[in-house]
Amino acid sequence: MSLQLPEKPSYLYKPMSYVFSGKGKRLRPILLYITGKAMKASEDDLKYASIAVELLHNFTLVHDDIMDQDDFRHGKHTIHKKWDESTAILSGDGLYVMSLSFAAKVKTHSLKVIKTFNEAALMVCEGQAYDKQYENDKHISIDDYFIMVEKKTGNLIGLCTELGGILGNQSHEIIKDLKTFGMILGTVFQIQDDMMEIMANEESMGKSLGSDITRGKQTILSILARKKDAKEWDILNSNIKEINSSIRKQKEYLISNGIIVEAQRMIQSYINQANEILIKFPEPCKSQLTQFTELILNRNH
Repeated sequence: MSLQLPEKPSYLYKPMSYVFSGKGKRLRPILLYITGKAMKASEDDLKYASIAVELLHNFTLVHDDIMDQDDFRHGKHTIHKKWDESTAILSGDGLYVMSLSFAAKVKTHSLKVIKTFNEAALMVCEGQAYDKQYENDKHISIDDYFIMVEKKTGNLIGLCTELGGILGNQSHEIIKDLKTFGMILGTVFQIQDDMMEIMANEESMGKSLGSDITRGKQTILSILARKKDAKEWDILNSNIKEINSSIRKQKEYLISNGIIVEAQRMIQSYINQANEILIKFPEPCKSQLTQFTELILNRNH
């Protein structure tokens, strides 16, 4: 995605441009576009809405990277690492304000679009708050985890499918199902991310790995492992000195104790739910969202 940003002040716009020079997947605008296109939404509305959600997504990433002190994103240094935290905060703010300006360009059901967009943005902030609040809390349950995931990841992906339905003038029921479908995909996406934090490598992921361990993040894997044997899991994580060694030990433990398989079963359960919703959608929406679901399932970063 290419955006023409002003050159001055460079303190603001150079880091903002830097965000879009990375190798991001652009899954959210693609999902919004194919959903809306299948529902016969206007090209202009889809263009503006797609840019808006990608700007919103990148705003959350810039600020998340500051909060989590991550050094890499999409194979490049994060803004706060390349510049500094003040620059990153301002750049993130700029991305958010710009996302609103593009959302405001949408003409179809404009007030509903803005309302839906802002509600989703607030839910993402709530999800991030839970994510930080849960750090190092060994009493977080699976239910707690899914509340956080639905807000932080599910809502933004659900926004994409929901806006596609709104812009396509679909019925209330179809729009509701589209949002639910997107939120399910978002939940699958987050479980996958939690697994990749341990199972993948930095080259394929394009970002720092192991930071969840050092910050005491409550991922689906850590919660399932603690549920199986809290004492043994805590002993394994009690003396983290070398991050690569810790990842290797966790990986061995999670595989040998069936935690990875259990997480994969959860993903399949959610995919089954998504497929039950998919059959309600008219063509070509059903076929295109089926293909998108397969893309999510087969991703490696």
